Amino acid sequence: MDDRPVRVRAFINDVEGHLLVAAARAEGRTAARHFTERLPWLTDTQRAEVERLYAEEHLSLTRHGWQHIARRGHQLRSEYEETYRALRRRLLLRSLVGFVLALTILLVLAVPAVPVGQVFLRIQ
Repeated sequence: MDDRPVRVRAFINDVEGHLLVAAARAEGRTAARHFTERLPWLTDTQRAEVERLYAEEHLSLTRHGWQHIARRGHQLRSEYEETYRALRRRLLLRSLVGFVLALTILLVLAVPAVPVGQVFLRIQ
Protein backbone atom coordinates (compact mmCIF):
# COMPACT_ATOMS: atom_id res chain seq x y z
CA MET A 1 0.00 0.00 0.00
CA ASP A 2 0.81 3.66 -0.18
CA ASP A 3 2.70 5.51 2.54
CA ARG A 4 0.43 8.51 2.10
CA PRO A 5 -2.16 9.10 4.83
CA VAL A 6 -5.59 7.74 4.04
CA ARG A 7 -8.27 10.37 3.71
CA VAL A 8 -11.01 8.64 5.59
CA ARG A 9 -13.88 10.79 4.33
CA ALA A 10 -12.88 10.32 0.67
CA PHE A 11 -12.46 6.59 1.24
CA ILE A 12 -15.90 6.33 2.84
CA ASN A 13 -17.43 8.31 -0.04
CA ASP A 14 -15.80 5.98 -2.58
CA VAL A 15 -17.04 2.86 -0.78
CA GLU A 16 -20.51 4.36 -0.46
CA GLY A 17 -20.52 5.20 -4.17
CA HIS A 18 -19.54 1.65 -5.12
CA LEU A 19 -22.23 0.23 -2.84
CA LEU A 20 -24.86 2.54 -4.32
CA VAL A 21 -23.92 1.53 -7.87
CA ALA A 22 -23.96 -2.15 -6.92
CA ALA A 23 -27.40 -1.74 -5.32
CA ALA A 24 -28.69 0.13 -8.39
CA ARG A 25 -27.40 -2.63 -10.67
CA ALA A 26 -29.05 -5.31 -8.55
CA GLU A 27 -32.28 -3.31 -8.51
CA GLY A 28 -32.11 -2.96 -12.29
CA ARG A 29 -31.56 -6.68 -12.78
CA THR A 30 -34.50 -7.47 -10.50
CA ALA A 31 -36.77 -5.00 -12.32
CA ALA A 32 -35.64 -6.45 -15.66
CA ARG A 33 -36.42 -9.97 -14.51
CA HIS A 34 -39.91 -8.88 -13.36
CA PHE A 35 -40.43 -7.16 -16.72
CA THR A 36 -39.44 -10.18 -18.82
CA GLU A 37 -41.58 -12.51 -16.71
CA ARG A 38 -44.57 -10.77 -18.29
CA LEU A 39 -43.27 -11.65 -21.77
CA PRO A 40 -43.52 -15.47 -21.90
CA TRP A 41 -43.03 -15.65 -25.69
CA LEU A 42 -39.36 -14.52 -25.48
CA THR A 43 -36.68 -17.10 -26.11
CA ASP A 44 -33.95 -17.48 -23.50
CA THR A 45 -31.53 -15.48 -25.66
CA GLN A 46 -34.08 -12.72 -26.24
CA ARG A 47 -34.98 -12.67 -22.55
CA ALA A 48 -31.31 -12.30 -21.57
CA GLU A 49 -30.84 -9.48 -24.10
CA VAL A 50 -33.97 -7.62 -22.95
CA GLU A 51 -32.93 -8.00 -19.31
CA ARG A 52 -29.44 -6.72 -20.10
CA LEU A 53 -30.77 -3.68 -22.00
CA TYR A 54 -33.39 -2.98 -19.36
CA ALA A 55 -30.81 -3.15 -16.56
CA GLU A 56 -28.44 -0.84 -18.49
CA GLU A 57 -31.24 1.67 -19.04
CA HIS A 58 -32.24 1.47 -15.40
CA LEU A 59 -28.66 2.18 -14.30
CA SER A 60 -28.39 5.04 -16.79
CA LEU A 61 -31.60 6.63 -15.51
CA THR A 62 -30.49 6.16 -11.92
CA ARG A 63 -27.10 7.77 -12.66
CA HIS A 64 -28.85 10.66 -14.42
CA GLY A 65 -31.08 11.13 -11.37
CA TRP A 66 -28.10 11.14 -9.03
CA GLN A 67 -26.31 13.71 -11.20
CA HIS A 68 -29.39 15.91 -11.21
CA ILE A 69 -29.67 15.65 -7.43
CA ALA A 70 -25.97 16.48 -7.02
CA ARG A 71 -26.25 19.55 -9.30
CA ARG A 72 -29.33 20.74 -7.45
CA GLY A 73 -27.57 20.19 -4.12
CA HIS A 74 -24.66 22.36 -5.28
CA GLN A 75 -27.09 25.05 -6.47
CA LEU A 76 -28.93 25.04 -3.16
CA ARG A 77 -25.69 25.17 -1.23
CA SER A 78 -24.56 28.20 -3.24
CA GLU A 79 -27.91 29.91 -2.71
CA TYR A 80 -27.88 29.23 1.03
CA GLU A 81 -24.28 30.37 1.39
CA GLU A 82 -25.07 33.64 -0.41
CA THR A 83 -28.15 34.16 1.77
CA TYR A 84 -26.06 33.46 4.87
CA ARG A 85 -23.41 35.99 3.78
CA ALA A 86 -26.09 38.62 3.11
CA LEU A 87 -27.67 38.02 6.52
CA ARG A 88 -24.26 38.25 8.17
CA ARG A 89 -23.57 41.58 6.43
CA ARG A 90 -26.96 42.94 7.49
CA LEU A 91 -26.40 41.83 11.07
CA LEU A 92 -22.95 43.42 11.14
CA LEU A 93 -24.28 46.68 9.68
CA ARG A 94 -27.20 46.83 12.12
CA SER A 95 -24.92 46.00 15.04
CA LEU A 96 -22.53 48.76 13.97
CA VAL A 97 -25.37 51.28 13.62
CA GLY A 98 -26.73 50.24 17.01
CA PHE A 99 -23.31 50.58 18.61
CA VAL A 100 -22.79 54.06 17.11
CA LEU A 101 -26.27 55.12 18.20
CA ALA A 102 -25.73 53.81 21.74
CA LEU A 103 -22.32 55.52 21.92
CA THR A 104 -23.84 58.79 20.69
CA ILE A 105 -26.62 58.63 23.29
CA LEU A 106 -24.08 57.80 25.99
CA LEU A 107 -21.88 60.75 25.02
CA VAL A 108 -24.84 63.14 24.89
CA LEU A 109 -25.97 62.06 28.33
CA ALA A 110 -22.46 62.05 29.79
CA VAL A 111 -21.42 65.54 28.64
CA PRO A 112 -22.85 68.25 30.94
CA ALA A 113 -25.21 70.63 29.23
CA VAL A 114 -23.67 74.06 28.62
CA PRO A 115 -25.99 77.03 28.18
CA VAL A 116 -25.84 78.56 24.70
CA GLY A 117 -24.72 81.95 26.00
CA GLN A 118 -21.64 80.46 27.68
CA VAL A 119 -20.64 78.73 24.46
CA PHE A 120 -20.47 82.09 22.67
CA LEU A 121 -18.48 83.61 25.54
CA ARG A 122 -15.92 80.80 25.41
CA ILE A 123 -15.45 81.19 21.66
CA GLN A 124 -14.48 84.90 21.92
